[in-house]
Amino acid sequence: MVANTFLIELGVEELPPSAIDTLSDALAEGIRRGLSEAEIAFGDIRAYATPRRLAVQVMELADKQPDREVERRGPALAAAYKDGQPTKAAEGFARSCGVAVADLIHLETDKGAWLGYREQQQGEATTRLLPAIVDKAIAALPVPKNMRWGASRVEFSRPVHWLVMLYGSEVVEAQALGLTSGRTTRGHRFHAPEAIALAHADDYLATLEQAWVLADRDRRRERIREQVLAEAEVQDAQAVIDEALLIEVSGLVEWPVALAGSFDERFLEVPAECLISSMKANQKYFHLLDDQGRLKPQFITIANIDSQDPQQVIEGNEKVIRPRLADAAFFYDTDRKQPLAARIPGLANVVFQQQLGTLADKAHRSAAVAAFIAGRINGDVAQARRAAELAKCDLVTEMVLEFPELQGIMGRYYATHDGEPAEVAQALEEQYLPRFAGDGIPACRTGQALALADRLDTLTGIFGIGQRPSGTKDPFALRRAAIGVLNIMIKGELDLDLRELLELAAAQHQELPYAEKLVDEVLGYMLDRFRAWGQDEGVPAEVYLAVRARPVTKPLDFARRMRAVHVFTQREEAAALAAANKRVSNILAKQGGELGMQVNEALLQESAERTLYEAVATSRERVLPLFSEGRYREALDILAGLRAPVDAFFDDVMVMADDDDVRRNRLTLLAGLQALFLEVADIALLQQ
Repeated sequence: MVANTFLIELGVEELPPSAIDTLSDALAEGIRRGLSEAEIAFGDIRAYATPRRLAVQVMELADKQPDREVERRGPALAAAYKDGQPTKAAEGFARSCGVAVADLIHLETDKGAWLGYREQQQGEATTRLLPAIVDKAIAALPVPKNMRWGASRVEFSRPVHWLVMLYGSEVVEAQALGLTSGRTTRGHRFHAPEAIALAHADDYLATLEQAWVLADRDRRRERIREQVLAEAEVQDAQAVIDEALLIEVSGLVEWPVALAGSFDERFLEVPAECLISSMKANQKYFHLLDDQGRLKPQFITIANIDSQDPQQVIEGNEKVIRPRLADAAFFYDTDRKQPLAARIPGLANVVFQQQLGTLADKAHRSAAVAAFIAGRINGDVAQARRAAELAKCDLVTEMVLEFPELQGIMGRYYATHDGEPAEVAQALEEQYLPRFAGDGIPACRTGQALALADRLDTLTGIFGIGQRPSGTKDPFALRRAAIGVLNIMIKGELDLDLRELLELAAAQHQELPYAEKLVDEVLGYMLDRFRAWGQDEGVPAEVYLAVRARPVTKPLDFARRMRAVHVFTQREEAAALAAANKRVSNILAKQGGELGMQVNEALLQESAERTLYEAVATSRERVLPLFSEGRYREALDILAGLRAPVDAFFDDVMVMADDDDVRRNRLTLLAGLQALFLEVADIALLQQ
């Protein structure tokens, strides 16, 4: 079987940079799926993309499907012959197969014997199958928004101008998006605008590079990274390369050229975050830092042209950024003309959620919860209340209205300018931590109190109006809010009761349609997040379930139990003790009536039950102080020593003795054993 390289390239007008990677990967996946379904052998599949093209190379693509042996089953033998002669049923089946009855075979199955026919079916040529495969892959592309162009009724993300489809050096004849396939591609819009005929599918990358196009996405990104770092070194600076910005810039150029520009030093009086946001969001510039980590009045831009007069390009970029930075400076100066506190009344004009009121309402509710939390974690109650009152004020400043990503950051700057306590200013920024998985938590107590109060208010409010997250629908990011609360309490080692805080947060709302079971519902939802938290920590689901079975409402305590049980499961005694607890649980579940509170030593008849009684009593004395201190790992280490007496008990003692008093005494002993483990978790569930 012959193999060759297949190439498809779709030439388009400039695609949205945010859609390029998605479309490119989807096209490659669609072709991979189509080839697999057609059972055509192939090697690597490589996706390429620039703003003006989507392309896929399939390496070592077989020239045809494999031949297959096809088996057809006809009538049962009993119906195929009569008196040794073929019946009309047999003759009809033979005709349908295009052979004589004598050429048919007998098929033996578990359901009887049948007349049959086997033939070799030739595989279809790959070039005949590719048009349909490509057409299906293009039709399935997740185009964010379709458009039409000219008089055509064809729709795509952007107008499409050429279609290349080559199998080796052969053009694969096809129609797609109103275009006829060929071997003609285009180079760089300015450096090499002429049509280029590709001789072979293997020539794609090299030919385009000669035409000033880097079609390989990864290579283009690394070229940008290398150029930015090199240009920063020339400027005696450190370049900050944001990966999201790098991907976006790569989606804007086909031939990247890094150029350094500068701006007026007077703009450095504006907070660096404002200037950086302006440079990144508006101009896609990379900013530079000095050796002290301070912003330099310089930037690096990526041009899509290798200009003969780069200074003119640089001056053009400097001219464009100047009014942007001037706007940032104007916003900063304007915002500081009034203190943050003066914006509190304005929060009453901004709706948080229609049924939950305004940002002013939210601030009022959060202030009460934040003050309470601060009192519980040795924070400053007054500062926590003040931080909550000011928390959302920067949302109505000119700077944050222009750059929403600066929320919290500008609150810190403006609060500091107003002379607010340092921890209040810090809390205004830290209220949004953690923003994502792996992010840090608020460092100060006021920040922790505010971050918790804000999230708890959102959780109780949104659940209270019946908008619990479902599937992928979570418009208020309640999953992230719940996980954020857990992380703050755990990483901050805050010994807070979640039920108590939820009851307080819920009580701050005036009227909630679903208030009746609100606290239990939100508490359950939040504790369920421990399953994902445990996965991140490498803790198996059964450990989570074992702890979740207990009425634990303090996240810090919950986490300590999960970690302790996870370590316990690594011990050789764990499996046996889990099985024993499962057995005890099953035995006790079947018993009616109340058991005694204490074991009657006089009723202990067997040596094994006396030994277990003494072991349980000794262990209880040792572990109860550890439980009260949350030292669950040490407690379980001690309880692991019960394996031998437990095993001996079940080997030598008949629990369900005929004597009712003896039987109930033994059940009481087992209940006491189970109760020790239940102080940590229901380890019987480790058997699941």
